[in-house]
Amino acid sequence: MLELAGIIILGILAQWVAWRFKIPAILPLILIGLLVGPIAAEFFSEDGSKWIEPTWNGEKGLFPGEGLYYFVSLSISIILFEGGLTLRRGEIKNIGPVITKLITLGATITFIGGAIVARYVFGLSWELSFLFSGLIIVTGPTVITPILRNIPLKKDVSVVLKWEGILIDPIGALVAVLVFEFISVGGGAGFTQTALLDFLKIILFGTTFGFTFAHALIFIINKKWVPHYLLNVVSLSTVLLVFVESELFAHESGLLAVVVMGMVLGNSKLKNLKEILYFKESLSVLLISILFILLSANMDFKELMLLYDWKTLILFALVVFVIRPLAVFLSTSKSNLMINEKLFISWVGPRGIVAAGIASLFGSKLLKQGIEGAEYITPLVFMIVLGTVLLNATTARLFARIVGVFLKRSNAIMVVGASDVARLIAKYLKDNKRRVVLIDSNIDNIEKAKEEGLESLEVNIYDEELTDNIELNDVGYLIAMTGSDSINKFVISNFSSIFGEQGAYRLATSQEVITKDYEDEDHLFTIEDDYINIMEAVREFPEVHETPVNSTQEYKDKIEKIHNEIKSIPILVKNTNTNEILLISEFEHDVKKIEGWVIVYLGKNLNI
Repeated sequence: MLELAGIIILGILAQWVAWRFKIPAILPLILIGLLVGPIAAEFFSEDGSKWIEPTWNGEKGLFPGEGLYYFVSLSISIILFEGGLTLRRGEIKNIGPVITKLITLGATITFIGGAIVARYVFGLSWELSFLFSGLIIVTGPTVITPILRNIPLKKDVSVVLKWEGILIDPIGALVAVLVFEFISVGGGAGFTQTALLDFLKIILFGTTFGFTFAHALIFIINKKWVPHYLLNVVSLSTVLLVFVESELFAHESGLLAVVVMGMVLGNSKLKNLKEILYFKESLSVLLISILFILLSANMDFKELMLLYDWKTLILFALVVFVIRPLAVFLSTSKSNLMINEKLFISWVGPRGIVAAGIASLFGSKLLKQGIEGAEYITPLVFMIVLGTVLLNATTARLFARIVGVFLKRSNAIMVVGASDVARLIAKYLKDNKRRVVLIDSNIDNIEKAKEEGLESLEVNIYDEELTDNIELNDVGYLIAMTGSDSINKFVISNFSSIFGEQGAYRLATSQEVITKDYEDEDHLFTIEDDYINIMEAVREFPEVHETPVNSTQEYKDKIEKIHNEIKSIPILVKNTNTNEILLISEFEHDVKKIEGWVIVYLGKNLNI
């Protein structure tokens, strides 16, 4: 009981440490597992026992007999199902040729290159070498996101790394599963007709079960045959059912089945998909926390000592400094990415949770089958995972500065609220070469923004989804202009430190317009105008106009004229020489020379 409770407590503690110090959770999880397992047994226990003894075989430990194997299998199935949910056809189609090439051509180069390195450096058989290379294809969002979250990068670089991690996770897992199945059905004896037939049987049953049960679950949920409070647990039980049933019909086909099931659900028109995904993410966090402490603790010190060899450093160096850059540069050869951006993408390639989990599962199973060299699979993959996470977590920010992809100033603008007036202002800013991201929970507003060619995200600001989006790392200005005063204040209070490095502004409330008493130091547009006034102005005249000013007095006169016209609202000031755009409060506070500036206003054209 103490050991079980300890694993959960230590796992959640490791997750908190990872969040607090902004590092991938896999790093403290594996280190804790090694500490309470093989390290404790070797250096701290008088009788050589581990503080936490999972025990894969035998009658002692937390999981006697086949218990740990079953737990790991079911946990990995849930984690891979979640990965499959994130794999969308539309995302592969729309995110550009660079990412498509990275997850196809780049993955192929890693698969072949990794196998060659493992074969000739460690002398593994070709089957095990390809299994190793299949396992190290994956990077994964759980290790990429914490590393990049606090590095302000150009959007294109963040997008490439983020989506490569999301899309390559289930693809790499699928490749590793298929290689393992081929090794298993061949019994390590190489290519035979029986092995090929069994291999095809695994693919057939895995894809059939995954596809069929996914559509059955979609039908049941859309017909509302399951009450809302049972939705998540029914989905979970269905995943486990698919895994077990597929395994009964074709041994080792369960992992393929759940990946396929996740992919089908992720690309369906399931209304409750986001709820299921959130639940699976929470469950995956708990399972990952338990799983990797168990897997690390289950390793023996003699397995770790297999890595105490100069060949380990050679393998690591070739994978990280040769194969990864080769894959990236060939995949981005005809792209718009600069050399320094390609170098940074090449540098940041940490392997993730799926690689370590499946490696431990497959390594132990191959050892049971008596496959020669199988003892190297788990420690080698763990070495790649720990090494790449440590390297990238400690050097990514510095390397970004060295190669010149680190943004010195975050100039992108986040506008919370995608109403008519927000879209009008965003289009003006975009036309003046500023990146603007519109945030709204109203799907109609988001769809209209996308139709107008504006970058927009459907996000509920009360969720943590916004702060986890590394594509917003270059945002330095925060503007809250929804129709709700409370939401605007909430946005400024909770997100100004994250997205408002250069400034955070909100619309004045109706009460503030009446009393002329503004609570915050800086205000958006002017104290004269609230949401209602601005919407009234653009309802009849949805236009943006500019009028030049050449002196302080002319500026004051024109601002007053615009204020006196109820159908016009001053919003910005632009320098026609440098194209610099400032809010009125910024302009009045900072700018001394008036020449060359224009007042930007909404609504009726006053011809002044």
